[in-house]
Amino acid sequence: MRSMVDGPSASRAVASQVAKWLVDKGRPDDAVALLSAWAATGPNDTEGQQLLAEALRIDPSARVAQMAFERMEGITGSHVELDQAVTRFGEQELRQLEAEMRRPSFRRAQIGFNNNIRFRDRTFHVQTEDSGLNHPHVVTHLFADGGRIVKSHKRAYAEQVNRPDVAEYVRGLMKAQHLEMVLMLREGKFDRILDGGDAGGMDVLTAPPSVDLGKLASHRQERAEAKRAPEAPGAPPARPQPTSLAPKNGARVSYYRLHVLRSLFGGPERYEPQGREAVIGSEGAVSLDGDVFCHPREAKLTYRDGRLWLEDLGNGNGVFLRIRTPVELSYGDEFVVGDQLLRLDANPIADDGPDPDPTYFYSSPKWPSSFRVLQVLEGGGPGACVVARGNALQIGAAVGDLQFPDDRLVADQHCLIEEQAGTVVLSDMGSRTGVFLRIRGEQEITQGDELLVGRTRLVVDLRKTISSR
Repeated sequence: MRSMVDGPSASRAVASQVAKWLVDKGRPDDAVALLSAWAATGPNDTEGQQLLAEALRIDPSARVAQMAFERMEGITGSHVELDQAVTRFGEQELRQLEAEMRRPSFRRAQIGFNNNIRFRDRTFHVQTEDSGLNHPHVVTHLFADGGRIVKSHKRAYAEQVNRPDVAEYVRGLMKAQHLEMVLMLREGKFDRILDGGDAGGMDVLTAPPSVDLGKLASHRQERAEAKRAPEAPGAPPARPQPTSLAPKNGARVSYYRLHVLRSLFGGPERYEPQGREAVIGSEGAVSLDGDVFCHPREAKLTYRDGRLWLEDLGNGNGVFLRIRTPVELSYGDEFVVGDQLLRLDANPIADDGPDPDPTYFYSSPKWPSSFRVLQVLEGGGPGACVVARGNALQIGAAVGDLQFPDDRLVADQHCLIEEQAGTVVLSDMGSRTGVFLRIRGEQEITQGDELLVGRTRLVVDLRKTISSR
């Protein structure tokens, strides 16, 4: 147990850690009050000034932080709100919060998710809450028009309360149920309710959340199975092969074809590799002659057990797969919109704290932002960089936060990137040319999938053919 005999330094370090945890739990006001209380408790030194700077970064207009600054600088006045924060977040409460932060399991309700959504020129709000192990269920509400509940979903998890990983299980359930509500709204599942044709109300559900969210391979040897979807335009239909079809001696077997949809450098209309493995690049069967953006050994195709796998060999600019459904992104993931290479990045940590004097400074107001998107120019240099407004960022030629009006392959409203329940999701908004996400490692590809390698677009045709020499 720590005491004030050792001075406030150790407690201030814990206060900083606990405040970050409170922000992650969706409690920024408590974080500001705690930081302000401990900044004003003890000497006006570098440690205290750093705590106050953290509080001001979370909420530059927080009155309790302004009171802490006044007290630290010896300015007299009414500091009732600060005194309340000092009393509330004393040493005992700080120890309790620290213990809760480090506790691997939970008893009372976990902090839920709250997100706004822009959809069809309206703002909706999705809220997911947990009722805790004493009342084990998760509820998600969809709000419209500033407070009207459109729809509610409720799932019980009483049968799971004795799991050793119950905290992680419930967190995953909350996340999936939250995303389920978001995707159902965007897919038009609640249109009749919004138009007044159907009643909303609460649905008590027993099946797991239906979240049609893909996650492409992001690490070597990771195999995320692609979801089958209608074939892309230009792809010949797959034909079931007779079980008796087998190569004769001397025959050549092609297990798939790659039809060229777009090439800036000429070449054949399709590639039909022989055998079970083929390299994409000038050293392989899928040569993409003339495509200067394709490495001689860019990727490898492998046909095994009746399935086709694509592996990025990590040599060049990468291989991109057109997304069929909304997909989950991680920081550092790259994707292509039109002819633009873009990357999802985390927002940098603010470095606008006080200088050693100390001198505080303020900048233009910053809106809350969950992530940013960076344009990567030819040669790898950085281009335009746009931060999300809140939890969403839209890309297009005429509408959006990041616009490319001169790129003829970019639709007016092309795609949407949105953070919901701690997950960043990339969605194609019905564009003609699609959105391509870079794969890392190995990824299964299916009939009609479109690939982007260098500046060449290919479509997969899983038809096995046998020809004689």
